[in-house]
Amino acid sequence: MHAVRQLFETLNREYLAVHKAKEDLFWDAYMAISDDSAGFALAEQAYKDFVSDPARLAAVRAALAAMDPAAEDAESRALRHGLTGWLALFESNIVGSQAARELMSELIAMEAALFARRRAFTLHHINEAGEREEATLGVLSTNMSTNRDEAARKSSHDALMALERWVLDHGFLDIVRQRNAFARAQGYADYFDYKVRKNERMSPEQLFAILDDFEVQTRAANSRALEDLSRRCGAGAMLAWNLRYHVSGDISRQFDPYLPFAKALQRWIDSFRRLGIRYRGATLQLDLLERKGKFQNGFCHGPVPAYFDGEGLWVAGQINFTADAKPDQVGSGARAINTLFHEGGHAAHFANVTQNSPCFSQEFAPTSMAYAETQSMFCDSLLDDGDWLKRYARDAAGEAIPDALIRSRIETTQPFAAYGERSLLVVPYFERALYRLDDARLNADAVLALARSCEQRILGVAPGPRPLLAIPHLLNQESAASYHGYLLANMAVHQTRAYFQREYGYLTDNPAIGPELAGHYWAPGNSVSHDQTLLSLTGESFNARYLADSCNRTVAEAWAEAEAGIAAAAARARPRDDGASLDAKIRIVDGARLLADNSESDAAMCRQFEHWVGEHYPALNS
Repeated sequence: MHAVRQLFETLNREYLAVHKAKEDLFWDAYMAISDDSAGFALAEQAYKDFVSDPARLAAVRAALAAMDPAAEDAESRALRHGLTGWLALFESNIVGSQAARELMSELIAMEAALFARRRAFTLHHINEAGEREEATLGVLSTNMSTNRDEAARKSSHDALMALERWVLDHGFLDIVRQRNAFARAQGYADYFDYKVRKNERMSPEQLFAILDDFEVQTRAANSRALEDLSRRCGAGAMLAWNLRYHVSGDISRQFDPYLPFAKALQRWIDSFRRLGIRYRGATLQLDLLERKGKFQNGFCHGPVPAYFDGEGLWVAGQINFTADAKPDQVGSGARAINTLFHEGGHAAHFANVTQNSPCFSQEFAPTSMAYAETQSMFCDSLLDDGDWLKRYARDAAGEAIPDALIRSRIETTQPFAAYGERSLLVVPYFERALYRLDDARLNADAVLALARSCEQRILGVAPGPRPLLAIPHLLNQESAASYHGYLLANMAVHQTRAYFQREYGYLTDNPAIGPELAGHYWAPGNSVSHDQTLLSLTGESFNARYLADSCNRTVAEAWAEAEAGIAAAAARARPRDDGASLDAKIRIVDGARLLADNSESDAAMCRQFEHWVGEHYPALNS
């Protein structure tokens, strides 16, 4: 037993070291704090070598075999549980041949080189003031949604189309070939097949049985919405740079005063506190502002996974998350609070995994992307609820958002609910087809034609407002061939929301939600499957019907639900502020610069942040 215990503790200790080294360099590279892409690639390789080491896998198998299967004392159960977690991690990441390991090493180097080149590549568009400026992906997207000038919106979409061509001309196709070669060296049909089986523990056929069914269920609603938009606004509304604006642009502008950027931090903290969400002493580092060279998509990574160590002492998580907000752009406040809820939901999940090894509380395989995204997407789903908006969306004078404006947004966006989900759905259809292309057909023109074909079939427009090859997830092996996880997660989110509605009648500020999520979804980490967590909380296995039903609701049905929620919230006693905190050490940074922290209190941090925003963006106060 001593040798088994020693192996287990060694795995925990050594994993923490390679994981933290990789994640610290990942943060510095992706936040443009450092340009040490070579150092990051070496750390990434060390991590991959650890999790794919056949010798460690063999040692874990031998240790489990050496344990007395009849032993049921606490130490034996804990060791068996922890080693089973390591077994799952190694089996999910094992690279079975030297040839495949060499392909992986080359792939890491290729991706690091593309990342470095992409960071230096800048995009430009015309902003709200009619000025040509450098722009991040988030700024381009927001400009297409809110800018009243069609030429400005088109400039943003042109930048995304240019990015597609740049990606294809600067090594992405070589990476696709290398990924396929790596997967085939291990006996998989292609890289998509490899990723789905490893990450979601299902076959591509099982995955597409779910996706094809959802596509059929939402096809008619998507077609109706597009046809109606074309009738009302003309064929020009269907153009890629106009579609988002006509779906929500004017409403987004009207919402803007009620969701100011400077208040986003306070509203996230207040809302999560009242939901009973706690971070168990974790250290959170948030980088929320756009910056030259910084990665142009939100993410959450944890350098230190939370767990109970061999002495039973709690090791609190260390978690970083980011956004790329431009505070003086219309829509930036809504974007910021969405990121805080989404990435803050990820952080709450990983801070609350209460197992006996860090292997259970990290975001990579065998952690399912669908499972991980369920946590974040559940949290950000609250932002669309009428009762949440009525309580938290307030203008500078403290006036609550009018019911009529909430209704207007529902009238504008509900017909496009199916389109929104199909914007997720199109990515796995494209990626599956991409990795099925043989090398002879893998050229820029063929891949662009494939992208447009998939967009036309699933979205009903081509190119789409967000051209497929401009999506950053496709470039990184951890997120490539995994985008279906967002849609599977949203299916689980609506299933989870339905449970809380049945059980409690409401979600906003419901103090039971945090403890329920922590107990059923977060605590076990990846020691159980996504389906098992859903069954534990909701009493039923994974069910896609709730999301499909939501997409197919009429405007009248959606407004009736929102109106009832607003009325019920007004009748309930407002939650008392009992002074409880999120139980987290929080630092708000801009690269290497500290903007605010909660060393004094959460309230003081929020005041510091508001002051900084007001000082650096004085136009927001006018």
